[in-house]
Amino acid sequence: MTNLMKTTSLAALILLFSGCTNIIDDLNGPIKPKVDNSIEIVNYNSIKSIPDMANIGFEWEKVNDPRVVGYNFYRTEIDKGSTELKLVKSIDNKYATHYVDKELEPKTRYAYQISSRTADGTESKTTDAYIVQTLPRIVPVEFVQAISNLPKSVKLVWRPHTDKRVGYYRIEKYNTLLNEWIILKTVKERLQVEYLDTGLDDNTSYKYRIKAFSFDDVEAAPSKTVIAKTKPLPATVNNVQATNNQPKKITVSWEASTTSDVVKYAIYRSTFSAFGYTKIKEVNASTLQYEDTTENTGKTYYYKIIAIDKDGLENSSNSVQGMSFNSLSNPTSNLAKIELNKNYYN
Repeated sequence: MTNLMKTTSLAALILLFSGCTNIIDDLNGPIKPKVDNSIEIVNYNSIKSIPDMANIGFEWEKVNDPRVVGYNFYRTEIDKGSTELKLVKSIDNKYATHYVDKELEPKTRYAYQISSRTADGTESKTTDAYIVQTLPRIVPVEFVQAISNLPKSVKLVWRPHTDKRVGYYRIEKYNTLLNEWIILKTVKERLQVEYLDTGLDDNTSYKYRIKAFSFDDVEAAPSKTVIAKTKPLPATVNNVQATNNQPKKITVSWEASTTSDVVKYAIYRSTFSAFGYTKIKEVNASTLQYEDTTENTGKTYYYKIIAIDKDGLENSSNSVQGMSFNSLSNPTSNLAKIELNKNYYN
């Protein structure tokens, strides 16, 4: 391990520890540690450390005093002006010479002092203060793009983070009902830089941001917020008409949708105006008329024309009524004409 920073005395912590070289004397815990000056002290010059963003790894030489069974680690946070020193770890084996202090704040200075400990809990004097600083946070994801005009979805792409300590990304989406950011997805590979948010409402805007996380779950600041809008539905067809003067058929016609990527139309029919529609035909975008043949004259149907774009998005027209023409609409009158003719020939 490499030695980040050492002090041979408490000079750097005079204000913090009031000039004391043994922090055990200043501990204010419910039980004051018992100190025996004859117990061998950990060699300060043997202490080495490797800092990360939220962890610091330590190494030291074991003591040879046969009474020693382990070590105590004490810590305080310098950058917050803390004067409270806490026992953060008791190591129960004198042959253990490594320890990792976890869940620390990034870019923060900490002071440590170590004591040797006997079986009855008696401690040696502590080492002088050993000061080490954690590394700064990972920088935010620099480039993020949200791609608009996709059917019921938004595509997010971003540049792979250059810091190899990045273990994963978290995609967050703004919830307009809760007025807060919510976790949308965790992407577990540093080089995986694409995500599709699907099942969205049409013609609706959404906001996103991305956070990078280290392997030990330290988060970077969020990326910039990006906004994308889903594709709108195609425009409905206009001027839908249905005939009522043709025997045993109804001709339905319409004007084309103004949306450029409409590829076809679907004709739906029902015997009721408000419900019960089923698809009876699909035609291409250049076809603007359809003849619906009926078995009986005088049959009434309701029609809707659905515009369908290249992505399968659909939009329906209002319903229109059509009726096949009944050539025998007045059977009583026709029967009377037959009777007259019979009398004439008699």
